[in-house]
Amino acid sequence: MTSSTTRRSHDREILALAVPAFGALVAEPLFLMADSAIVGHLGTAQLAGLGIASAALTTVIGACVFLAYATTAAVARRIGAGDRRAAVQQGVDGIWLALLLSTVLAALTAALAPQAADLLGASPTAAPYAVTYLRISALGVPAMLTVLAATGVLRGFQDTRTPLLVAVGGFTANLFLNLGLVYGAGLGVAGSAWGTVLAQNAMAAAYLVVVVRGARREGASLRPDAPGIRASARAGGPLLVRTLSLRAVLLIATAVAAGLGDTAIAAHQITMTVWSFVAFALDAIAIAGQAIIGRYLGAGDAPGARAATRRMVEWGIGAGLLLGLLMVLARPLYGPLFTADPAVRDLLSGVLLLAALTQPVGGLVFVLDGVLMGAGDGGYLAWAMLGTLLVFGPVALAVPAAGGGLVALWWAMNLFMLTRAVFLTARVRTGRWLVTGAVRA
Repeated sequence: MTSSTTRRSHDREILALAVPAFGALVAEPLFLMADSAIVGHLGTAQLAGLGIASAALTTVIGACVFLAYATTAAVARRIGAGDRRAAVQQGVDGIWLALLLSTVLAALTAALAPQAADLLGASPTAAPYAVTYLRISALGVPAMLTVLAATGVLRGFQDTRTPLLVAVGGFTANLFLNLGLVYGAGLGVAGSAWGTVLAQNAMAAAYLVVVVRGARREGASLRPDAPGIRASARAGGPLLVRTLSLRAVLLIATAVAAGLGDTAIAAHQITMTVWSFVAFALDAIAIAGQAIIGRYLGAGDAPGARAATRRMVEWGIGAGLLLGLLMVLARPLYGPLFTADPAVRDLLSGVLLLAALTQPVGGLVFVLDGVLMGAGDGGYLAWAMLGTLLVFGPVALAVPAAGGGLVALWWAMNLFMLTRAVFLTARVRTGRWLVTGAVRA
């Protein structure tokens, strides 16, 4: 097979997985964008409260994203090795782990909502809104974790179309529920939280129907299996460390922005919403990488995995360039969409420009992150993110002491992305992640 034919083959495979994955991935930031746009017109304090609550909630749920990532890699390896029944069973074990974890996390989220708002620096005017949103959203935690685990199962089976359909339905329901409950029913911030919880539970139910049907078709058991659940937890452990370190970075950024005042945290919330949307768009290629690399390594094809990685890196950097340019061109639109506060709008323009600068680096980072996850190289990812946190943390925390504002904080965010790129590129070049077999030893 010629090099051009190989590239075209990789392109078709990447696009077949990444395009539907993009639609599914952007559902999360679209949920947040819809909530921010709807709540933002209630007032700056309400938007600031939503920003604090969103940071806390995404930390809780984001810490459990290993349920999707570890499951995708493990299931894809089994698919590459030709064992579909074992692949489904691996996914079912991941869903049971999600349900067990969610019971504890939902209770903690509701109970510790006031402390979380204080820890993140919520002002007296924003804190009540943050606490209200968090306590209601705790009811959606089991659904959100179930969605993560079930999504990982389907991605491992190289199916990103079903998650797209579920995500589109969930976003549509969330939008109309929020509009109806926030404005129609006059529930304000509480209405936004209730609308999102209802939409998330509907999404979880749809995923469970698909997974249960697949398990019955392949003859896999639906009962909880303690050894399988423990194995899923062990596989996700390093990714949990990696994700907690990443969330620590985002929490530090939110806390620093909150300390700069309601205007700064409101502008930061809008910037993070746009940044997250773009990040999830880039992550679509990384999702394809998780599934493709896992399958190649499960089938014992290390050269194929390396060739696919090179092509995905090219796609990632190119997509980052395009998305960064679009962020710059669309800057005048974001202010009127999210807020009527002229001070927030003025601050927003410069911060969004900084966020756009590192999108090509972001494309590289997300692709390599996905490749190493697909390879099951969670141990290195954990250490790399811890190292990145140690670089970013002191710089970000020094911003207020040095008299810097939100612009300075986003220079620190750019340093965060550059540091990640260095760590991940160094690992991929070693080739030590190329471990083949149905189960990574």
